[in-house]
Amino acid sequence: MTDKRALRWFGLVFISLAVALIIVDSTIVNVAIPAIVDDLGISSTEVQWVQEAYTLVFASLLLLFGSLGDRFGRRRMLLIGVTVFAVSSVLAALAPTGGLLIAARLVQGVGGAMILPTTLSLLNATFRGRERGIAFAVWGSTIGGMAAVGPLLGGWLTTEFSWRWAFGINVPLGIIIVIGVLWAVMESREEGYGRVDLVGAALSVVLFGTLVFGLIEGRTYGWWLTKTAPTIGDWTWPFALSPVPLAFAVSLLALIGFLTWTTSRRRRGRATLLDLALFRIATFRTGNIAALVVALGEFGLILALPLWLQFVLGFDALQTGLVLLALAGGSFVASGIAGALSGKVAPVLVVRAGLVAEIIGIAAVALVIGPDAVWGWLLPGLFVYGIGVGLATAQLTGVILQDVPVAKSGQGSGTQSTARQVGSALGIAILGTVLFTTTAAALTQSLDDEGVPAAQRDQIVSAVVDSAGAAIAGLDGDPATAEAADAARAAFSEGTRWAAATAAGFVTLGLVATIGLGKRREDEDEQAVSDANKLS
Repeated sequence: MTDKRALRWFGLVFISLAVALIIVDSTIVNVAIPAIVDDLGISSTEVQWVQEAYTLVFASLLLLFGSLGDRFGRRRMLLIGVTVFAVSSVLAALAPTGGLLIAARLVQGVGGAMILPTTLSLLNATFRGRERGIAFAVWGSTIGGMAAVGPLLGGWLTTEFSWRWAFGINVPLGIIIVIGVLWAVMESREEGYGRVDLVGAALSVVLFGTLVFGLIEGRTYGWWLTKTAPTIGDWTWPFALSPVPLAFAVSLLALIGFLTWTTSRRRRGRATLLDLALFRIATFRTGNIAALVVALGEFGLILALPLWLQFVLGFDALQTGLVLLALAGGSFVASGIAGALSGKVAPVLVVRAGLVAEIIGIAAVALVIGPDAVWGWLLPGLFVYGIGVGLATAQLTGVILQDVPVAKSGQGSGTQSTARQVGSALGIAILGTVLFTTTAAALTQSLDDEGVPAAQRDQIVSAVVDSAGAAIAGLDGDPATAEAADAARAAFSEGTRWAAATAAGFVTLGLVATIGLGKRREDEDEQAVSDANKLS
């Protein structure tokens, strides 16, 4: 009979594979989009929703499924999530139209939201002390590494086979994960919960769904007045006011309603979706703030760098993925470093070291970026950045959950995952705006200096910005606009540098936010943990 102690480490492997499944899928699709457009003939609006439908559903359901995992079984929730994810991947791979592909992506988001918080809560419930630090190191490095491996795998599958295999690859992986989890992961649940807080669940979905929608769609639809009218079938948004501020207003009302309802329900001794007493724990409260701020910039390079590599340096998807492997390599090296330091160095110090490494790596990459850059000089910076992501992501998660009662693991995991997703969505909104606004301003100035007529200048700038740089190749292929292509490459490089600098600034703010993590107030934390345990 296999020793239970050893079996836990096999379980860690399959839990990490489950995390890899959803992280790879969220990045692999970006590379496959051009092939999907050619095959299905989908519109630009459908392209946007193929990418964002998953993120929207995923972010809005994390807290709900984290809490349900505590009640009904964390392993059970993980298995259901992997199954839903694999089945919806089959539907996506076989989708004959853009609409059905978007529907499959929505269901994938449901499966992903079941997987991520339960992997964390299973680790929190299974490992203790130094072993927990090692487990979180492996988990965090998997996220960082797979974010870089995804574009490589997507480029290879799309180029050598078909974009449909970008989804189809999830099926054999899902089968392996289900078999492995059934074999090596023990069930973990908490008894004695009351009825599910359905009102709180509905309010949380509305809260995070509308918030993430607004953050993702602000640049597209307009932050205040309608810039591009949303369309659903034959219906088009008819108002001058953009739907984005309305989404934020609904999110604010849902937040007020959620807090009011949860507080009232707790006073009556009823179970709640989220135990607000958790936020009285200093490490949990401050850690979530730090995680949100760090997420604003942590994957900023993953947003801008692939566009720059492909549309400025002329790399294809596979070559871009190979360059980003340096980031993945650094992230996996970090898991070994973090494991060696576990129990010897305070986790918060490892978090800070990781954030410093991220800042150094981003700065090194930003210095290399230019229209005539030599790609090899990117690798050291990406490697250092990957080490930073691997160290900071894992250990910050461990710090956030270290004082959370096991009975509340799902709630704690769902909360920190949601904080990261909201931070990531906000970061993408801000970094995307910095990238394209700076590119537009620099290109406009350059074309003005060359004496290009205003009408032609505006047309070129719009083409480059609206296509996220893809139009540069077309400009370069026409002798009449070849000089404009050179100006566009220089402008896009400047925009990418500014996006990287902004990402570094956010990570620096996250580093500052971790100062509070080093000042634990033991008496207050012990009382908060006691309060959080009362409804367990």
